[in-house]
Amino acid sequence: MACWKLSSMLMALLLAIAAGPGTTRPVVAATSAAAHLHFYMHDVTGGPSPTAVRVVNGPRGTFGNTVVIDDELTEGTSPSSASVGRAQGYYMVASVSNLELMVNMNVVLTNGLYAGSSLTVVGRDDVSTPVRELSVVGGTGQFRMARGYVLWKTVTPEILDLEVFVNP
Repeated sequence: MACWKLSSMLMALLLAIAAGPGTTRPVVAATSAAAHLHFYMHDVTGGPSPTAVRVVNGPRGTFGNTVVIDDELTEGTSPSSASVGRAQGYYMVASVSNLELMVNMNVVLTNGLYAGSSLTVVGRDDVSTPVRELSVVGGTGQFRMARGYVLWKTVTPEILDLEVFVNP
């Protein structure tokens, strides 16, 4: 998305300026400053190519239902938008009375400035709340040992808007 690209380019420019002229150090954007990423997660539960599949049925009602995901992350809400990466992990219904999920996933970035890096996201998703906050508890590559949070919003039942704020 334009916001993600602009933020990444601005970060790289600021680090290049800070490095000063004549330096031979490589500039790595996420090593010394906060990063802001924005993308959409396509949690496709039906059709011929689902990316979210229920693997456990809970013992009563929906409590305990567990879904494994390998969801596409894109720059825009359209499934044909440019791919940013994948969200891989699972979520389960963790409340006996409400639709509240326990989410555990890796955000694997495959394109853009952070390609080859990943973030680990864990947290509670109360789907009745318009904006949920989940924790970034680690990462790999440029996000090794990262900490931060994700603002998670439902666009449609199968599209989530993720804004990631991370301190590498």
